[in-house]
Amino acid sequence: MKYIFEVHIRDGYTAEDYADAWVRASELIQQAPGARGTELHRKIDDPTTLIAIAHWDSKASRDAMEAQPAPRVKEIIKSAAPFCEIRVIGEFEEPEWVVMPSGPQDA
Repeated sequence: MKYIFEVHIRDGYTAEDYADAWVRASELIQQAPGARGTELHRKIDDPTTLIAIAHWDSKASRDAMEAQPAPRVKEIIKSAAPFCEIRVIGEFEEPEWVVMPSGPQDA
């Protein structure tokens, strides 16, 4: 599953500052059972908006980590919280099937 959220950086803080906190927290979170990696992307033409994607084996795995977060993870998140606004986009299951348009056909 994917857990996706948007990060808005406030004045006086940078995406690089947030990325530093993101990496430190993610390195710890990725030790949790079921964690499958994270991504952080900057929005085109808006360096103060980021999208974050956390990959998990299942919602249950992510919920278990959230139920008992490591104290250091809570510290890192709390230290960045005054400098950004987080908006949860949602939790998405891996697709049962994927529809991909075919590319141009050779003549």
